[in-house]
Amino acid sequence: MSAVAEIPENAPAPVPQAGLPALRQRLVALDRGQRMRLAAAVVLLVAAVVAAVVLNRQPDYRVLFSNLSDKDGGAIVAQLAQMNVPYKYTEGGGAILVPTERVHDVRLRLATLGLPKGSVTGFELMETAKFGVTQFQERLNFQRGLEGELTRSIQALSSVQSARVHLALPNQNGFFREQQKPSASVLLSLYPGRILDRAQIAGIVHLVASSVPELSPTAVSVLDDSGKLLSQSPDGQGNGGSSIDVQQVQYVQKLEEQYTRRILDILEPVVGPGNVKAQVTAEVDFSQTEQTSEQHRPNLSQDSSAVRSQQVVETGGSGSVMPSGIPGAVSNQPPQTSSAPVNGANPAPSVASSQGGGASGGGVKRESITNYEVDKTVRVTRTGGGTGSIKRLTAAVVVNYQPGADEKGQPQAKALTSEQVEQMTALVRETIGYSKERGDSVNLMNTPFLADAKPAEPLPLWKQPETIELAKSFAWPVGMVLFALLVLLGLVRPALRQPKPAEIAAAAAAGALPGTQLDALEDETVGRPALPPKKVVDPGPTPEELRLEEARLLAKENPIAVANILKTWVNGEAP
Repeated sequence: MSAVAEIPENAPAPVPQAGLPALRQRLVALDRGQRMRLAAAVVLLVAAVVAAVVLNRQPDYRVLFSNLSDKDGGAIVAQLAQMNVPYKYTEGGGAILVPTERVHDVRLRLATLGLPKGSVTGFELMETAKFGVTQFQERLNFQRGLEGELTRSIQALSSVQSARVHLALPNQNGFFREQQKPSASVLLSLYPGRILDRAQIAGIVHLVASSVPELSPTAVSVLDDSGKLLSQSPDGQGNGGSSIDVQQVQYVQKLEEQYTRRILDILEPVVGPGNVKAQVTAEVDFSQTEQTSEQHRPNLSQDSSAVRSQQVVETGGSGSVMPSGIPGAVSNQPPQTSSAPVNGANPAPSVASSQGGGASGGGVKRESITNYEVDKTVRVTRTGGGTGSIKRLTAAVVVNYQPGADEKGQPQAKALTSEQVEQMTALVRETIGYSKERGDSVNLMNTPFLADAKPAEPLPLWKQPETIELAKSFAWPVGMVLFALLVLLGLVRPALRQPKPAEIAAAAAAGALPGTQLDALEDETVGRPALPPKKVVDPGPTPEELRLEEARLLAKENPIAVANILKTWVNGEAP
């Protein structure tokens, strides 16, 4: 027998509750299919949240070792695998990363195994000296320690990836008259894309030369990993024998840029920015010349000459002077005055005549020698300093046509007049310090500039590498959020949504309203195991069944009226 729920006409509509009781009431009112869908949605949502948390929870990695050789890197990776320590590499394998909380522990454990083996050893090598070390071994250990300390210092430079230092320290012996001087060689490996300027190379040379006693900077050679000589060679030529000095080239370039900037600054206010192009070529002489000249002028007079030295000799005696020489009249005569004066007339030496006459008288002889300074001029001239001197300047200037209009008033570029070209050329000459004797040249040309080519279109934002990397990093979180929203809006929300009055009325009209599902209640039969029923005579429809049938007919014929009745019941209004 079917159970029929009768809805009284004057029954008040149920008032919906708020808060947790309302949610509980809605859950109770759900049918079996809706409850299964809601449970599946909750399970999927919880699984998505747990997966997001687990997958995004990655340990923070930190550098364990960097700048390792392939041999040391392979040994460390094999040891980490045996220790069950997770690791990963940076780009290019330049560093090995391990979880942050295990960095110090792993370093200490690897240090006990002697890894990495390629580390540079300095003066700590002297701390492990064994008993009975010979003098040669001690000197060799000192040299190895000094090389290691220099290698550490050079590797501290930002551009140097690795370095090796070789020292040649000869054995000093006090019995050798000429001692052999020490020398050094440095091999550098630079990071890709980096170079060392001359100041940095000079600093490395000075560092090595200052660390070794009696080591001259000229005896230090610095090479890169391609075998190119970077330091200054003893013959004064650096960079593999090239006589071109980088500083001189930079000085010439700076000088040319300065002159070019001057030309642009003087012409751009006249013709407009971007309408003038200039190039200046400077020939600079960096040669250093030293000239020494010595001049001797004719002898001056005695009064204007400078006395250098003067010597007076005076001889005399009281005895008789015996004649000497070949006997005859010539030997008995006194010597004559010199007839070859150096500066002017030479006064004759005074000779005292013999007193008393004859051969028995005493004689006095006096000689005076005076030396005068010789006139001499020494002149030393040095030209060509470190900055060099300008030999010749060449300037080429191109000026664009000026904007104008044709006869019809249309815009058209016009050329400069000859007077304007001459005036601009004069301005350029005055700007660069034109010198005709030096052979300078200035050429100014007036021609229309070609229109600039269409600039390359910028890469779209969605194609830029930074945008792609950002999208990859946010793809997983955004996907999980969208999945959670889909589950909530597609499964959970429809199941918990309260039906609207129009929907209730339509459901009642169709006979599918919860609590008034007449067709479902009629068709619902409970199957119970029992004996075959006895034949019973049908007494006919009861009054309740008749009224129910009338309600069905009314709902089918006039569903709008039935819906209005149910709407008044739900809203709690009076019929």
